[in-house]
Amino acid sequence: MTVLYGIPNCDTCRKARRWLEANAIDYRFHDLRADGLDKHRVDHWLQHFDAAALVNRRSTSWRQLDATERALADGPEVTGLLVAHPTLVKRPVLETDDACLVGFREEIWRRALLDGRDA
Repeated sequence: MTVLYGIPNCDTCRKARRWLEANAIDYRFHDLRADGLDKHRVDHWLQHFDAAALVNRRSTSWRQLDATERALADGPEVTGLLVAHPTLVKRPVLETDDACLVGFREEIWRRALLDGRDA
């Protein structure tokens, strides 16, 4: 099952959703703000990406953290930080049976999801 993690009002998430729909890729949308995250999911992502790739340090959520909380992003406590503040996740995150992608870059998504599809 393909799952797109994001927030509905994020422009990049909207682009990703339109791209998935235009390419007839079935997916389920997981609203990070409404549905949150659990430790298992964040730990799974951290097996694919380092924390620097997963934490959005340019977000409003990041700017609202105090220095103590920001320091957690660089250590083993990053999982707890992202569970407590799921909108810190760089968006969107796409999970399929074969791939886990952070951010929307069409050429990477095309390669991961479409290349070899009709082979």
